[in-house]
Amino acid sequence: MQLKRIIPDAITSCNLICGSIAVFLATQNAFLLAFVFILAGAFFDFFDGLSARLLKAPSPIGIQLDSLADDITFGLAPAMMLFCWLRPILGWWAGLALIMAAFSALRLAKFNVDERQHDLFIGLATPANAIFWGGLCCLPISVIAYDWMAWVLIGVSFLSCYLLNAEIPFFSFKGWAKEKTVIISFLIGCLILIGFCVFKTITTHIVAFAFLSGTACIVWYVTLNLLLAVIKKK
Repeated sequence: MQLKRIIPDAITSCNLICGSIAVFLATQNAFLLAFVFILAGAFFDFFDGLSARLLKAPSPIGIQLDSLADDITFGLAPAMMLFCWLRPILGWWAGLALIMAAFSALRLAKFNVDERQHDLFIGLATPANAIFWGGLCCLPISVIAYDWMAWVLIGVSFLSCYLLNAEIPFFSFKGWAKEKTVIISFLIGCLILIGFCVFKTITTHIVAFAFLSGTACIVWYVTLNLLLAVIKKK
């Protein structure tokens, strides 16, 4: 029985370690590798909950540990990537991007006490936000042709802080039975976006554009959910 409790927590700890490595790599401007470790953390984040359910070993400590690990991997790591990515242009003002780590922690804390989020999310999930920023920061900094573009990205990071904690429903794959049509539409859109981004790799920035496809899919995910929220209010 004790071993059953250790396994999910060990997997969660692997998530935390991946996030910690991603933070370090971001400070070294190794953005592609940092994003790889964020994705690895997402892999472990998926399987820690799954293993806890399969082993019938959920625990209050495991829930809290999972949130702490998620804030490092999906909060601090992408925020640090954005900070280090924009710092050559904005200097220390790029540190405004680190606010995202605090709002990610708030979102995770709300998730732990919100009984509505069993088969959907209220607010953008932190892994989705991390994939958006992680993929974007994999692009060469030369894509920012003017300083004002860097400030726009800081503004978008503030917008993502709002979306993380907004009272807006976002569909989850756990709600497949209720949202099958929407999820299938989302997946079809993702395939189109990934195909387009991979096609762009034929000419330049092969790895970077491949990772950018993840960012494009998150934009599509947010857009689709916002449209659904507007339609349901009518």
